[in-house]
Amino acid sequence: MLKFLLICTLAVASRAEVGEEEDVLVLKKSNFEEALKAHPNILVEFYAPWCGHCKALAPEFAKAAGMLKAEGSEVRLGKVDATEETELAQEYGVRGYPTIKFFKGGEKESPKEYSAGRQADDIVAWLKKRTGPAVASVAGVTEAESLIADNEVAVIGFFKDADSEGAKAFEKAAETTDDVPFAVTADDAVFAKFEVSKDSVVLFKKFDEGRNTFDGELTKENLLAFVKANQLPLVIEFTEQTAPKIFGGEIKSHILMFLPKTAKDFQDKMDQFKKAAEGFKGRILFIFIDSDVDDNQRILEFFGLKKEECPAIRLITLEDEMTKYRPESDAITAESIISFCKLFIEGKLKPHLMSQDIPEDWDKNPVRVLVGKNFEEVVFDSSKNVFVEFYAPWCGHCKQLTPIWEKLAEKYKDSADIIVAKMDSTANEIEAVKVHSFPTLKFFPAGEERKVIDYNGERTLEGFTKFLESGGKEGGAPAGDEDDDLDTEDLEDVDDEKDLDSDDDEHDEL
Repeated sequence: MLKFLLICTLAVASRAEVGEEEDVLVLKKSNFEEALKAHPNILVEFYAPWCGHCKALAPEFAKAAGMLKAEGSEVRLGKVDATEETELAQEYGVRGYPTIKFFKGGEKESPKEYSAGRQADDIVAWLKKRTGPAVASVAGVTEAESLIADNEVAVIGFFKDADSEGAKAFEKAAETTDDVPFAVTADDAVFAKFEVSKDSVVLFKKFDEGRNTFDGELTKENLLAFVKANQLPLVIEFTEQTAPKIFGGEIKSHILMFLPKTAKDFQDKMDQFKKAAEGFKGRILFIFIDSDVDDNQRILEFFGLKKEECPAIRLITLEDEMTKYRPESDAITAESIISFCKLFIEGKLKPHLMSQDIPEDWDKNPVRVLVGKNFEEVVFDSSKNVFVEFYAPWCGHCKQLTPIWEKLAEKYKDSADIIVAKMDSTANEIEAVKVHSFPTLKFFPAGEERKVIDYNGERTLEGFTKFLESGGKEGGAPAGDEDDDLDTEDLEDVDDEKDLDSDDDEHDEL
């Protein structure tokens, strides 16, 4: 009996053991709850060993863990190999890599999504903001200077009376801002050092004009708008490090300049772009993308661009529907960009819909090839029932579907009223259908009503056949969550194609 108890005790201890690698806790299903009990505040990265973004994050994640540990902080960083711990990954809705979640106070039910940058300093600053007071107290000039020196952006409230309405609004704004440190001071020396003569709020930053002073009624909403408009550079370069700031922010209208840094007129065009940005702070985010960087080629493809077509300007909205706009002029001058942005804000621009040319042999094979220019004519032919796969060339699930889709088309190649087709949605866009994941399967039944029916059944020849034979009424069981999503992270995540084509059920976004 004693031996049995000893074995059980050792087994439990083994399951609960939490190892470390470079100050980062190695978490598994077997020790996850124990880790939360021992370390109530843990930032957890769910990763895949083959994911390029995860590999790039690893040294910064470890550095952040070491910084916190050296400070004696109780906050810890942990990592989960989601390809091994699939049950744990599924429990927390992991659908892309890396996924980073913060478990606060030992609470495991609803962790907070990490929303800041991927540098060690960004990670540490975000965690301190989430675990410490929303507003730090600055007692003297040295503390104020250190706060400004240690952060890319910092906001200081200058208030003589901590109980004033302005000071209370400042604290409320701080409580809802994760990525920027807020501090408050009543020290006369600090007021004098920064030439502040009355209650005020100043945003200090290491770029552009260096500081911005709030001017207006001190309310939470006004302060948040002020911080949002000034916390990013007038022009921000798209990189793996800046991507979370770009896509995690509240500004959802982005204008992008695609330009090689090696261009002779690079600085001139950058100056023009920056000049145009001055009038749209807080409304449109101005982003520069180096079109010569290999990792950025997927973004060029997303906008239907090739390297030789750059420099180029495009605008996109990242709301529920991603809508792209293209200026009529290719000129990159402050005047032309300002005019383009004004037309956008006034709602006078028409979306830019990409389309390839119609292939000469588009209808020669059983699977008909659709592009933007022939979509309407083929799909909304009132005498035809058209079943379409909207795919992406890099999508692993689309590649797996290809042989089945070809067999289906072969089965109906002689049908008088059924057409099986496909369209590359990375190069062709249409008003009638918004594609958010790959593959997307839609059925367009014959008739004048222009109906569109989603297919959510089994991706088998039998399931497709049953669906078509029933006129789109009978499908298989609902499909599992195994698509490659197309969302705002499509521009953020630009991993190698091997990451996207993994046979694993999870995926790494475009």
